Amino acid sequence: MANNAARSFLQVAATEEATPPLRVVQIEGLAILKIVKHCKEFSPALVTGQLLGLDVGSVLEVTNCFPFPIREEDEEIEAEGATYQLEMMRCLREVNVDNNTVGWYQSTLFGSYQTLELIETFMNYQDNIRRCVCIIYDPSRSNQGVLALKALKLSDSFMELYRSNNFTGEKLREKNLSWVDIFEEIPIKVSNSALINAFMTELEADTPVTRCDYERFQLSTNPLLERNVEFLIECMDDLSMEQQKFQYYYRNLSRQQAQQQAWLQKRRAENMSRKNAGEEPLPEEDPSNPIFKPIPEPSRLDSFLITNQIANYCNQINGVAGQSFSRLYLTKALHEN
Repeated sequence: MANNAARSFLQVAATEEATPPLRVVQIEGLAILKIVKHCKEFSPALVTGQLLGLDVGSVLEVTNCFPFPIREEDEEIEAEGATYQLEMMRCLREVNVDNNTVGWYQSTLFGSYQTLELIETFMNYQDNIRRCVCIIYDPSRSNQGVLALKALKLSDSFMELYRSNNFTGEKLREKNLSWVDIFEEIPIKVSNSALINAFMTELEADTPVTRCDYERFQLSTNPLLERNVEFLIECMDDLSMEQQKFQYYYRNLSRQQAQQQAWLQKRRAENMSRKNAGEEPLPEEDPSNPIFKPIPEPSRLDSFLITNQIANYCNQINGVAGQSFSRLYLTKALHEN
């Protein structure tokens, strides 16, 4: 009987370990309002906050959140921030609110969030939380009548490679990892209780036209396009600098290989002379020689992140330009009528 109980316990533990992949992030409407309010109040400054909820199967439920104090580069202030987080979670637990950490949220400016700091924060969370997400909110894009909210996580293959800290070209080809495989975007589903839905129905105005509808008809998109193009140019300059690093590396590598070949030919000629003289040949490799010291290959992580950011800016420019053309054609048709 005890063996059956032990086997059943092990079976249950095995089934719990084999968790399904994350399919959707379900966020309460109240949590979204808190995120939007916090990010807009401090815009254009970047802010962050804690996400609280439950991990249920393939769904990550975000039921509440609270903001972090604005951080400064000071060890005492960082320690106070950690104390603040623990105190907030203790207070939430006392009032019977979900206090399980499932990730964090942060604001961004024109979609410039794909940085090395974001990856390091993900890895720090991953050490304590099995599955976590980062909610990215962009107030600048939301001003155009679009709820710019997305949920991100790191791919498993990238996290495995990041832990080994080996982003050489050979390792990336071995893992079949490209710049599009760093982040995974998880679909977001907004959830509200029946009482909130009924209350929102009562608050709904009689006219079907809202302020958000008027914002969608704004024809001026020059500021948004200009900033995106400026950021895109900066990223192209950064990518050019990364390419120069690799060009410098390959020039040094080819120069070293030429020196090694010249030294090897000289050593072989010397060994032929020693062989004819009846002496022992010298080894054809000399580890103490500087020309045999391997040149470290630069990491490709920075170039991958910059390429990711360039693709993001291009998608934003494409979307804004497409919407602008649609509005202009619609306005033209209204004027003709």
